[in-house]
Amino acid sequence: MQSSTPSLPYSPKRIRNAVALFYFCQGLAFSSWASRIPAIKSELNISEGQLGTLLLLMPIGQLCTMAISGKLVAAYGSKQVLRIVVLIYALILCSIGLATAYWQLAVILFFFGVVGNMCNIAVNTQGVEVERIFNRSIMSSFHGAWSIAGFTGAMIGLLFMNLHISTFYHFIVIFALIALNLIVNQRYLVPGKAPKTEKKSLFSKPESSLVHLGIIGFLSMATEGAMFDWSGVYFKDIVKAPENLVVVGYASFMVMMATGRFVGDYFIRTYGSKRVLQCSGVLMSTGLLLSVFFPTFLVCTIAFMMVGLGVACNVPTVYSAAGQNKKVSPGIALATVSSVSFLGFLMGPPLIGYIAELTDLRYSYALFAIFGIIMVIMVGRMKLFKAQ
Repeated sequence: MQSSTPSLPYSPKRIRNAVALFYFCQGLAFSSWASRIPAIKSELNISEGQLGTLLLLMPIGQLCTMAISGKLVAAYGSKQVLRIVVLIYALILCSIGLATAYWQLAVILFFFGVVGNMCNIAVNTQGVEVERIFNRSIMSSFHGAWSIAGFTGAMIGLLFMNLHISTFYHFIVIFALIALNLIVNQRYLVPGKAPKTEKKSLFSKPESSLVHLGIIGFLSMATEGAMFDWSGVYFKDIVKAPENLVVVGYASFMVMMATGRFVGDYFIRTYGSKRVLQCSGVLMSTGLLLSVFFPTFLVCTIAFMMVGLGVACNVPTVYSAAGQNKKVSPGIALATVSSVSFLGFLMGPPLIGYIAELTDLRYSYALFAIFGIIMVIMVGRMKLFKAQ
């Protein structure tokens, strides 16, 4: 693979920074919505069961556009698609703050999932294109920007709630930040127009290697989603941590996941993606099992840090591998892999809840520990990684 740097109108570093900021903006929009879920639930008097249904509408919207998102990116280029859908994504976020009835919120969240999927495909196609410019692994650092946005969105949400600023005006501020980034950085995006490939039916059977990559992403993102939504509950109910230290579980996981993403590219370049993915699976399983068998404050803090490191590089690695597929355009390949992967992120937390309701939260974490083991086995058997 040769670098295309000489023909670029802007410096590779400037392009990389611009793309990273688009990852950040997407993460900021999603985390801003997540930070306001408790307030919206209370304002609209939504029950736990109704909330679970609402949260499932986003992956349903995503599934409905899995095929068309990749086709749009392949046909018009990721730059053109991204600069349109990222603004629509921010507008839909604002409309969440205007919902006054359950059915209105349901419709809005469905389209939030639809457009979020298009943003996801377009921005990750940009990430693949920038990797080609640099001719080395940098995808993990882009997802690190998304993780930093998770912190930022949560902190902004906490600040605005303490200042008693309404959800709508909170989301208007986020819209303004995203619009500002679009104005300043859209010119630095790479075209991302896919070369002509063999035409396939819109709903043709996806290539098996992409499905396998999607399953690996699903296993990792299901674990990630479970940690996002349940780590605080685990520290409160299982670890019996003091009220002011319950957040340590979530914080330890998030800090190590963000750190792992910023250093992950170095390890991928040094040891290869196969070894990194397999070590990640071991860390995921080991961390979860430690928290199950030794539910003490210190052990669980270390265990959640291990899980954070374990999930850090998996999704960036499988997205990068999908984008390098020579049989399918990057947009369509990423649509297949990221749609399956992101379903894990959205469906993992409800699954944890259902299992915990029937048994105990520790059993839920024990079951999810199996995901890391499955991932190790799958990576070892995939031809895609055997050459490394």
